[in-house]
Amino acid sequence: MQPRVLGEMVAGVLLGPTLFGWLFPEAQAALFPPEVRPVLYVLSTVGLTLYMFLVGAGIEHGASTPGEARKAGVLAASGIAPSLLLGAGAGFLLYDLLSRPDVPPLQFALFLGGALSLTAFPMLARILYERGLEHTPVGRLTLLAASVDDALAWCLLAVLSAMHLGDGPGGALPTIVLTAVFAVVMLKVVAPLLRPLGRSVARTGQLGPTAMYVVVLVPLAAGWVTDWIGVYSVFGGFFAGLAMPRDPVFRRALHGRMMDVVSTLLLPTFFTFSGLNTQLGGIAGGAMLGAFGLILLAGFAGKYFGCSWAMRGIGFGRRESYAVGALMNARGLMILIFINIGLAQGMITSELFAMLVLVAVITTAGALPLYKLALPDRLEAGALAGERPEDRPVEARAPSA
Repeated sequence: MQPRVLGEMVAGVLLGPTLFGWLFPEAQAALFPPEVRPVLYVLSTVGLTLYMFLVGAGIEHGASTPGEARKAGVLAASGIAPSLLLGAGAGFLLYDLLSRPDVPPLQFALFLGGALSLTAFPMLARILYERGLEHTPVGRLTLLAASVDDALAWCLLAVLSAMHLGDGPGGALPTIVLTAVFAVVMLKVVAPLLRPLGRSVARTGQLGPTAMYVVVLVPLAAGWVTDWIGVYSVFGGFFAGLAMPRDPVFRRALHGRMMDVVSTLLLPTFFTFSGLNTQLGGIAGGAMLGAFGLILLAGFAGKYFGCSWAMRGIGFGRRESYAVGALMNARGLMILIFINIGLAQGMITSELFAMLVLVAVITTAGALPLYKLALPDRLEAGALAGERPEDRPVEARAPSA
């Protein structure tokens, strides 16, 4: 069974000009006229921000083991460096074919490498939540590493945006500094102010009207601040979630009230908005298909093998290592955000945009099958709790009759 996010991604592409707009152009124009698209953009941004808020609120960042941060750093580096290098190399090779003439080769190569180095953090969190694995040692490690990868990729995008707008690399420095200050303020100032809210909800077991105002307004305000700083609003929502009280009763009440609404109503709006910008017909022909194959290979090999081999190097077993590599290789939501910004700012062509949408769909579709190939259901719980499947007794590994 595939995660729901894959169906939402594919549905968004099919609603665009590739299928729906091709078969029924008048119907698509009636459903999605130009004046509706700004509304879709606002709703999609709100949905992404609130979803990342719920992801951040669910992470037990205070329960990490002494070596967990170091291991997450190794995994994050292995997830971003190989993909960035391979993607940049592919970018230099494909510059004449795919780049806009006003974008320098280095900028184009770094954009492609940055896009391929992303991990679909919300999708990864969604898979772990759906399987009840978000609080296991490997689950926490993977979420932390993916968040670092995405944060670094967004810093790179800030630098590239500053270069593209003519400010030079130094123009992105204030953005990075302000983002770091924002993170410190959320975790050291806002978080203590929210602790009484957690105690109140823990006593009653539910979120009252006042508490609901707080948990909606805080992530939206944080998203507005990070958007003003120059970093996409989803990271404001994520840090707002990290600042929420850690009480288990509060977290259950929060997810119970908000998760279904956000994930089933608001989040799919983003996939629709992105699909309207996707035209797959532009990548037909031998040269374009060859370019797409090179980009897909660079992205897959860098992330999947880089993360898997790094997990082996820091002491994890073979099965959980390749399972983590499969999850980290999915790019779904975050690469779509990344490339939508690149397309809006004129850094990439519509052809490269369509190729990277396909990369998002294929790596997302492959994540769960590769994960289950490495960790079948009968081995999953023990392996992700720290028990190596290959070290278990033969009778424990055998499937039940």
